[in-house]
Amino acid sequence: MSESGPANRSRLAVVLCNLGGPDSPKAVRPFLFNLFNDPAIVGLPGPFRWALATLISTTRTRTARANYARMGGASPLLPETRAQAEALEAELQRRQPDREVRVFVAMRYWKPFVEDAASQVAAFAPDDVVMIPLYPQFSGTTTASSLKLWREVYRGSGVVREVCCYPDDEGLVDAHVRKIQGVMTKAGRLPPVRILFSAHGLPLKAVQGGDPYQWQVERTCAAVAERLAGAWAAELDWKICYQSRVGPLKWLGPSTPAAIEEAAHEGLGVVVVPIAFVSEHVETLVELDHDYAALAEHVGCPVYLRAPAIGIEPSFIGGLANLVRRQLSAPAGIDSGCGGRICPGSFGKCPATIGPTTIGEGCA
Repeated sequence: MSESGPANRSRLAVVLCNLGGPDSPKAVRPFLFNLFNDPAIVGLPGPFRWALATLISTTRTRTARANYARMGGASPLLPETRAQAEALEAELQRRQPDREVRVFVAMRYWKPFVEDAASQVAAFAPDDVVMIPLYPQFSGTTTASSLKLWREVYRGSGVVREVCCYPDDEGLVDAHVRKIQGVMTKAGRLPPVRILFSAHGLPLKAVQGGDPYQWQVERTCAAVAERLAGAWAAELDWKICYQSRVGPLKWLGPSTPAAIEEAAHEGLGVVVVPIAFVSEHVETLVELDHDYAALAEHVGCPVYLRAPAIGIEPSFIGGLANLVRRQLSAPAGIDSGCGGRICPGSFGKCPATIGPTTIGEGCA
């Protein structure tokens, strides 16, 4: 990205954290192994987790490769995240011309790994580092895992600040509203529809154990729905649902397929919004665009529309830039994008405090 500037300019490194995805058919199996060998995903002792990750990555490789083949053989997550990094870097450099700004990409389960990004940031020798997860809603299975690893491997310079969540950030909400409005406007005259906010699922026991993910998803959806209803000056029919369930555990519900079937039974079309995804990847391009679209047709849903992921929507990129600005005036450590804790006290796994803390401690 940007070249090194004058030595007297301070340096700002921003790191965008995301899941990662296989960049070739050969990468599918090791990607799956890395995913299921993470103790944040599978909470078994090391040897048992390793064995289970080996089993899952072996048995699911063929199906997963078939899904990625439908997208050209690789996940689009990395190029989409790099596009977001480039857009954010340009926006930050525009806002802070007196600083040298670099935005790095850190993927948890495939290249460029968190360790790779940590080495690149250390070589840049920044004065400030701001970590931003591309998971707007915090979960111990996503954001916490990436930030925990970052803390273990980063040995470079700079004051490090970490964003744990930004579920109702104005830029995030505006970007979703614009994408929904765009797809509905393009579709033209529509029958009555229900907006389905589809988030990646989470085992119910994680939420019962204090993970604030569901609460934060609901906060995002309520903010987007309020904006849409205000723009249309009409009551909005909407519902939250969850996709991508795997394994025998009970997960958050209702499931997105069940919500589609329910809408069809009521004679309603659906507009599916990937509310917890900021980039296109297998869950949106295969699960939503193919599998759930086929289901909607099968059950007689009068219309099936899918809003795009927000990607490099300018309001989202601007919102990320605002997060960086707020973090630079905050103490070192982890913080919500809104400043301080936003989750109710009942969620013991919420990591945000006003000031330094450690992920996993929870907060009072």
